[in-house]
Amino acid sequence: RGGRAVTENREKTRTTVEIYGEKYTIVGYENPEHIYKVASLVGKKMREIKEKNQNLDTRKLAVLTALNTVNENLKCEEELKRLKKEIED
Repeated sequence: RGGRAVTENREKTRTTVEIYGEKYTIVGYENPEHIYKVASLVGKKMREIKEKNQNLDTRKLAVLTALNTVNENLKCEEELKRLKKEIED
């Protein structure tokens, strides 16, 4: 796995975003544009899931969104690992 960038000399930023009608202040080292993009994708995924499951409350919707997102991430990691191995062979 790749390492994380050194952040000890950087200041944390506070970025306020809206996700599915709720405001959140995100504190971290990522630039605000990145945070806005992440928030936008989370909101989009929540709306997609809600469209297919109208009766979900927000808590269950958030959990399903997290599960779907982590599942997609794992698939991407597995594909990246496979491609790296293919290049090495």
